[in-house]
Amino acid sequence: MTEFNAATGLASGSFGIGTYAVPGEAPFPGIVLPDGTVLDLSDRWRDTHAIFDDWDRSFDALVDIAAKRAGRQLDFPALRALPCVAHPNMLFTGSNYRQHVAEMMTHNRFNQHNRKPGESDEDFFQRNYAEIDRRAREGMPYFWTSLHSALAGANDDIPLPLVGEHPDWELELGVIVGKTGRYVRPEEAGDLIAGYVMVNDLGTVDEFRRTDVRFMYDWVSKHQPNFKPLGPFIVPRQFVDFSRIRIELKLNGQVMQDWPVTDMIFSPEQILSYASERIRLLPGDLLSTGSPPGNGAFHGNRWLKPGDVIESELTFLGRQRNHVVAEETHGRGWNWGPFPVDETA
Repeated sequence: MTEFNAATGLASGSFGIGTYAVPGEAPFPGIVLPDGTVLDLSDRWRDTHAIFDDWDRSFDALVDIAAKRAGRQLDFPALRALPCVAHPNMLFTGSNYRQHVAEMMTHNRFNQHNRKPGESDEDFFQRNYAEIDRRAREGMPYFWTSLHSALAGANDDIPLPLVGEHPDWELELGVIVGKTGRYVRPEEAGDLIAGYVMVNDLGTVDEFRRTDVRFMYDWVSKHQPNFKPLGPFIVPRQFVDFSRIRIELKLNGQVMQDWPVTDMIFSPEQILSYASERIRLLPGDLLSTGSPPGNGAFHGNRWLKPGDVIESELTFLGRQRNHVVAEETHGRGWNWGPFPVDETA
């Protein structure tokens, strides 16, 4: 049975890789051991991107460093965890958990035209779930690109912007790419995965729809400052049992999300294979694999507000703790404001 250390949430015999800061010093790449010892890697790599640029060789070196506990040692709780990678290309998967998508298709307005006259929520849910299974067999993944300017450290504050009334959480499993490839088959794509990481994909969900352009949807509100807490570390895939990862998010101590990653419609390998046909994957890129159920809309439209505390955990991957605050705008207000929305559209 796997033992997890209370100091970090890391499994015994594993380690994490991240970027950390000591007051008054430049950020440095570090390796986190389960007991909370952090080994400074700056004498060997300038940053974590350099580690992932040659991942296979780097991993062997990291295993040796961890075994020898080599280099300057620091204490994990005393450090500020910065985003594990500073400037990755970022791919965010949508509609990728069976339960979550079936709930949205059953209750959200966009799909009500497919409800049969007099059909109950339960019967409609079951039909939608069957449609999701068909998509898993016959369809393809879906993702959009994000901006690394939205990244934040695992314990940084989350400022709520002026624009948007429904700020929401989406705790997700992230994948860090360890090498590139084109037209990669799903059964080969596991070799692209360097490690796994926790990421919270926040967004102001009332700002997703707009009616002043034909395509109707706009994801810019997902990229506000600090809307992507990442980390506190990346755990190499060799140390992670994917089938046991569970996603849990608490808001002010109340569990909001608690779901296994095995409910994904498309696996990380399938998504990376799909991505390899559309874009050039690079070492250090971040793929986030979608949110399980439990977002604000399904908790009575409970949206984030200043004063909230978000506590997040993924099995094998550590913890996050974020205070929600109002954004400091220094007296400035918006010039453009919320998107125009036609409620009849």
